[in-house]
Amino acid sequence: MRRIGLTAILASMLTIAAARADTIRIGAILPLTGPGALIGTQQMRGIQFAIDQANAKGGVHGNKIECVFEDNQAKPDQSILSFNKLTDLQHLQVIFTAYSGPSLAMAPLATRKKVLMVNAGAQADKLATASPYLINTLPTIGDEIAVITKYVIGEGKKKGVILFENDAAGISGRDDYLDAYPKAGGTLVAQEPTQFGQTDFRPALLKLADAKPDVMLVSITAALVNMAQQYKQLGLNFTVAGTTFFQDPDVIKDPAAEGFVHTQIRIEAPPELAAEFKQKFGVEMEFFVRQYYNAMQILMTAMDRLLTDGQPITGENMHDIIFKIRKFQGLIPLEFKTNTATVPLDINMMHNGNDVTIKKMSTD
Repeated sequence: MRRIGLTAILASMLTIAAARADTIRIGAILPLTGPGALIGTQQMRGIQFAIDQANAKGGVHGNKIECVFEDNQAKPDQSILSFNKLTDLQHLQVIFTAYSGPSLAMAPLATRKKVLMVNAGAQADKLATASPYLINTLPTIGDEIAVITKYVIGEGKKKGVILFENDAAGISGRDDYLDAYPKAGGTLVAQEPTQFGQTDFRPALLKLADAKPDVMLVSITAALVNMAQQYKQLGLNFTVAGTTFFQDPDVIKDPAAEGFVHTQIRIEAPPELAAEFKQKFGVEMEFFVRQYYNAMQILMTAMDRLLTDGQPITGENMHDIIFKIRKFQGLIPLEFKTNTATVPLDINMMHNGNDVTIKKMSTD
């Protein structure tokens, strides 16, 4: 009887210990299929890599982390359905997002439900004020465009045209070019829209080429390699300039993109971290992997602080503690003065299959 009683006591103790070590569950609504799948897959891997590393070391404050991934195909309507599913049915308090249209669509829901949304990939200017519960770990497109326009004007490229995507991110970028480029001393002589997921850019490129520009300012987020190849096939020779969305490995290594310039958010991975990632996934630790890995590190830092203070992990508490901490040092120094973090920027040029930093800049 005594042995049975001891066994029961030990089982009870183990049950209590297991109950204390909870699983912290978060969500991520990303484009895992469709035109945005390449980037969405990078983002998913960045989140999961950070979680796997943390869980291998015991989790956060003794709690394992789990992320529930939802595929929104970069569609706002699907994003809303996924958001409601994760918050109403699974009661998740923290959700990663990507792409401007979906993020803007979900932002009012995040405000109403007090769910923290974390964006480490979209850059439309409206994201900065879309919701107090939406934090952006990278600058808006306007911040980057102010930098790239000053650079190209400084290089004597004073006659410009715009190629833009007819969606939230692309239109935001176009509007920023329309404002920033003339202010920097340039003249815009033409603009052409494209559709998200479009792969034939020849008609738009030919129309823009007729204006004989010094530079084509680009605000598209998908099929960049198609655009680069068609630019080369058409024998065009004006400068092509853009933002961090040019950080596409297929574009960088393609000879057609030789000489393309763009702003680049400075975020590097230590060699041993990059090697560990490549061993796990079989691919390089690309830009959006690093971005979402870094954002997950921010979240885990905030979670640890809350649990240390004996506070529950709610969207409201996560929001408040992030702004209390303010400064984070992960793969990049990052500070939340507003809902949109300030981070360093560079000017990069594609050369011989590499993306080379040619000038250090800043968003300050």
